[in-house]
Amino acid sequence: MKVILDQGERLDEEDKLLDVWERFAKDKPFKLNPDEEFVRQLARGELENERNHGLKYCPCRITTGDFVDDLDLICPCNFFIQPVYKETGECWCGLFVKR
Repeated sequence: MKVILDQGERLDEEDKLLDVWERFAKDKPFKLNPDEEFVRQLARGELENERNHGLKYCPCRITTGDFVDDLDLICPCNFFIQPVYKETGECWCGLFVKR
């Protein structure tokens, strides 16, 4: 799965990915972590995973090599149902935090 922008342009640049994450979090009970350098580091890791593995896997989780199982690791994951989010107010890697 590749993320395609409106004009058919591939989403593979750091700033574009940050924009997608911002739009994803808009009007939701969570937001991007306010530490911009940390967020950019995660974006670089996710883009590296896309180059190496073909999909934008969370940079904080290790892929198994099983395509179906690894779909759960695509960022953003379904973090808001996970215990770590309920306990700490952050997604698995800290990219998204409760408002």
